[in-house]
Amino acid sequence: MEMTHRHWEQKTPRHRSSLPLEGATDQRVPLEKMHWVFKIRSSGDTCPDRPTHQRRDDQTTALQCVEASGTCCFTMRNESRFIWWILRIVVVTALFFLGFVIGWFAKPTHPHTADSSVSGRYLREFLDEMQPDQIREHLRKFTRLPHLAGTEQNLKYAEQIKNEWQEFGLDSVEMVPYDVLLSYPNKSRPNYISIVDQLGNEVFNTSLAEPVPEGYEDVADIVPPYSAFSAKGQPEGDLVYVNYGRTEDFFQLQREMGINPTGKIVIVRYGKIFRGNKVKNAVLAGAKGIIMFSDPADYWAAGVQPYPDGWNLPGGGAQRGNVLNLNGAGDPLTPGYPAKEYTYRFSPEDGVGLPRIPVHPIGFHDAVHLLKNMGGHIPPNNWKGALNVSYKIGPGFANDFQSQKVRMNIHTNNQVTRIYNVIGRIRGALEPDRYVILGGHRDAWVFGGIDPMSGAAVVHETVRSAGKLLNKGWRPRRTIIFASWDAEEFGLLGSTEWAEDNAKLLQERAVAYINADSAIEGMYTLRVDCTPSLNTLVYDLTKQITSPEEGEEGVSLYDSWHKRDNWTNDRDAPRISKLGSGSDFEAYFIRLGIAAGRARYTKNRKTERYSSYPVYHSVYETFEIVEQFYDPSFRRLRAVTQVRGGLVFLLADSQLLPLSADQYADSLRKYARSIAQLAQRHPEEMETFQVSFVENFTVAARGFHERQQTLNRAEYVCLSKQKCSHNKYAGESFPGIYDALFDIENSADPEKAWEEVKRQISIAAFTVHAAAMTLTPPA
Repeated sequence: MEMTHRHWEQKTPRHRSSLPLEGATDQRVPLEKMHWVFKIRSSGDTCPDRPTHQRRDDQTTALQCVEASGTCCFTMRNESRFIWWILRIVVVTALFFLGFVIGWFAKPTHPHTADSSVSGRYLREFLDEMQPDQIREHLRKFTRLPHLAGTEQNLKYAEQIKNEWQEFGLDSVEMVPYDVLLSYPNKSRPNYISIVDQLGNEVFNTSLAEPVPEGYEDVADIVPPYSAFSAKGQPEGDLVYVNYGRTEDFFQLQREMGINPTGKIVIVRYGKIFRGNKVKNAVLAGAKGIIMFSDPADYWAAGVQPYPDGWNLPGGGAQRGNVLNLNGAGDPLTPGYPAKEYTYRFSPEDGVGLPRIPVHPIGFHDAVHLLKNMGGHIPPNNWKGALNVSYKIGPGFANDFQSQKVRMNIHTNNQVTRIYNVIGRIRGALEPDRYVILGGHRDAWVFGGIDPMSGAAVVHETVRSAGKLLNKGWRPRRTIIFASWDAEEFGLLGSTEWAEDNAKLLQERAVAYINADSAIEGMYTLRVDCTPSLNTLVYDLTKQITSPEEGEEGVSLYDSWHKRDNWTNDRDAPRISKLGSGSDFEAYFIRLGIAAGRARYTKNRKTERYSSYPVYHSVYETFEIVEQFYDPSFRRLRAVTQVRGGLVFLLADSQLLPLSADQYADSLRKYARSIAQLAQRHPEEMETFQVSFVENFTVAARGFHERQQTLNRAEYVCLSKQKCSHNKYAGESFPGIYDALFDIENSADPEKAWEEVKRQISIAAFTVHAAAMTLTPPA
C-alpha cells in the first residue's frame, strides 16, 4: 500500500542589505570613537549572534561602507541620545499595541450577526435559497449509475462532490481514505437457493438477479441481491419458518411449538428488526443457514401497483443489506481504531460481528416456491403474511415432497478495500473550535434513489445555499462540518472510522450531529428523531418553514406535522421519536455522547403498516420513483432540506447554544418511570432479590432535574439512550436495564438474572448522577 510523505523544506532567513544613511561621510571614523562595530561578510553569511543595525544621527554619526570587504562601521558620540531614541520607539510601540487592543475588544461580537434580528435575516435568506429544482438536479446526477462502496463509480461521485463543494465556496474540502473490510458476490459463482431431490438434483433455483427497471437495461455493474458478509457455504437440510426471526419468535418456536431449529435452515420475513439481529438469533438457535424474504404484508402499500406503475416492490425484487453485528465497532478488522495503513488488523476470519452461517435474501415470488409445500404445524395468525401459502412451519416439506431438501449456495467474498469520506468545512468566526456536523452517506446498493441519495441531494443543496450566504459576507459563529460518508451500507464504516480518527477532538469540541440519510420514505408528514435537548429547537424551527403539502399554502410545517402526528400520549405537540441506530449518527450519539438528530418525510404510521418503504435496498430505488411518486414537485425534499439545514444554522450561529437541559430532564424523568413500570411486572421477584428503583435510580433522575432548574445557561450531557441488543434499529432508554429484564421470567438462574438488573440500575444511576454534577455551577 502506497504511503505519501510530506516533505518540509527548511529555508535560510534572508537579511536586508545595509544602505547608506543620510549624513554619512567618506572618512573612516577613529577607532576610539566607535561604540559598536557590526560586520557583514560580503558573501551574505551573517554572524548568528550579532544583528545588523542601521542608524542615523544628524549630529555625530559616521558610517563608511567598504564594498570590497563588506565591513560597516557605526559610531555614536552621545550615548544618552541613543537611549532617548530607544525610549521613543518603546512608547510608539506601546501606543500601537494599546490601540490594537482597544480596536479588538471594541469590534462587534459577530461581524454579521451582532443581534438576533440580523442572524434571523440570514436564516431566512438561507432557507429561501434552497430550491426544489436544484434538489431535483442533484438527485438526478447522483443516481444515474450504481455506486456501491469501494467501486470506481462511487469514487468518481466522491471526487465530483469534493469539486462542487469547493465551487460552492467552502473554506476547505478534503477526501479522507480508510481501508476497511467490504463484501461482494463472487462474479463467477453466483449466490442462490435451490430445492434438491433425494439424488441431489436441483429441481428449483431462485433468481440470480432482479428484473432491471425500464431505462436501465444497458447499465453495467448492478450487483445482484446478496447479504454482505455472509459466511460461505452450501448447507443442505430441512426448512423451518420462523416468522420475523425475532428473539420472541424463536422462543415461541421452541417453547410453545416444540420445534428445535438446530441443524435446520430457517426462513424468515424481513421487517420489525434489523436483519443482522435475525441472523444472530438464528445462530444462537443452532440453525446452519438463514433465508430472508420481503413479504407483501410487510412491503406492500394497499391499493398501490408494483413499480414501475406504482411504488410497491415487484415480486422479483429483493432487499440487499449487511448482516453484521458490530455494536458500533466500525471496520470489523480494526474495532475501536481508524482503519489506516498503520493500524493493526485482525485476520478476516476473526473480524468482529461476522456471521458464522450462510445468509441470502430472495423476492417473494421465489419465497412462494420454498413455502408452498411446507409441512408441520399451521402457525398463529400473527405469523401469516400475504402470500397465497399456508405458512406452515415445518420442519421440511410435506406429502410427495418430503424427500426434498433446501440447499444454500453462497460464495460471497470479503476483502479489504479503500473507501473515501468527503469532509468540507466552514470555519467559525468566533468559536472555530466548536463543531456542528451535517453528515450523510453517499454509497448505495444500486442507484440509491431514496437511500441514500435523497439525503445526499439535501446535503448538496445545503452546502450550495451556505456558499451563497458566505458570498454575502455571512460567517457562522461556530465551525460547520459537512460530510459525505462512504460504506454506510456495510456497517456505518466511513462515519465510524472518521469518528474513531477524531474521537478526542469531537468529544471536546462537537456541539451536535445532524444526520442526512434518506430524506423521504413516505408522502404524509415530517418525522423527527433526536435527543431531547433538541426538541424545543426543532419545534421553533418548523414554525418558520412552510408546509410542502398542496392545499396548505401559508400553513407552517409545524402545524401540518402537528395535525398529522400529534404526540397525544405525552403532550399537545408533534411527535418526536427516540434515536435508535442503523445510520451514521450512531458513533457520534452513542459512542461519543454528542447531541444528535435526524429528520425525513415519512408515511402515515397509523394506516401504512409496512416496514420502511417497499422498494428498500432494491434495484427499483431510482430517480424516477421519487420524481413520479414520492415527491413530483420536490417540495417535500425542500422542506426536509430546510429542517436539516436550519438546525445546522441555528446550532452554529446562535449566540447561546439552543440545547435544552430542561427538555432532557423532563424526558429522563419519563424514561425512569417507564423502565420502573416494566420492572414492576415482577413485584415478587423485586422484593425477593431486593431490587429498588426508588432508592437509587429515580433519586438520581430527580437530582438531575433539580440541578437543571438552577441553570441560567444551556449545557448538555448525552446519556442513557442507546440501541437495544434485540433490534439495532430500535431506540431504548437505559438499554442495559431493558435487556436485563427481557424474558427474565424464563431465566435459568433467576438470582443471577436479578443481580444483573441491580447492576444495570446502579450503572444508570451513576451515569445520571454524574451528568447532574456537570450542571453544578463552578465553585
